Amino acid sequence: MTLLFKPRHIAAIRDGTKTATRRDWADNYPRPSEGDIRMAVTEMFTSDEACDCYLRITNLYQEPLGEMSHEDARKEGGYDMAEFRKAWTQINGDWDPELVVDVVEFEYVGRERPSESAASGA
Repeated sequence: MTLLFKPRHIAAIRDGTKTATRRDWADNYPRPSEGDIRMAVTEMFTSDEACDCYLRITNLYQEPLGEMSHEDARKEGGYDMAEFRKAWTQINGDWDPELVVDVVEFEYVGRERPSESAASGA
C-alpha cells in the first residue's frame, strides 16, 4: 500500500516536519496497521524501485476535523490551524468540522525499504 502526498509533503516527511496525515477514506478502504511500512509517493502506481521515501505507521485513529489541535496541525507539516485548513480545502474540497477522518501517524524510515527484520523492530 502506498500513501499519496504532494511533493512539498515528501520534503516535510524527510525533514521530520510532517509526521501525520488525515485522510477521508471510504469505509471499505484498506487501512494500514501500526508497524506497517508504506511507500510515500507523489504519483499513483509508483514502483518499489522508483520509491525513495518509506514510512513506518506508528498510530492510526479516527477523529472529526473540528477536534484537531494546533499541535495536530504542526504534525501535518508545520502548519498552524488556518494554514492546515487552507491546505485541506485545496486538496480535499470543503472543510467540514464534523467530518470524521482517518489520522495516520508515522515516522520516516529512509529512502530504501527496510529489511523485514528492521521493519519488525528485530
